[in-house]
Amino acid sequence: MARSRFFVDRRQSALSEAGDFLLARVEGALGEDHIQAELGEVVVGRHPGRLSEGEITVFKSLGLAVEDVAAAELVYTRAVASGSGTWVDLGGRREA
Repeated sequence: MARSRFFVDRRQSALSEAGDFLLARVEGALGEDHIQAELGEVVVGRHPGRLSEGEITVFKSLGLAVEDVAAAELVYTRAVASGSGTWVDLGGRREA
């Protein structure tokens, strides 16, 4: 952990909930400044992310709802594109 460049989905969550990070911090192996950036900062280009192929990077995800929504949208889009799956009407409106 200490040799890695550490990225998180949400900084505040990592500082209060990420057990492996918190344990390393308590042991003095790293500090709060070890968190390089949030994933969103890398995605929008505010942080470069990985700097070389030899670099050790760690991404700690604590499970934000937006990640679940993004994954579901990707699965749905690919299923529609490939004609896979079965549509189940749950009584809601179906939008094209």
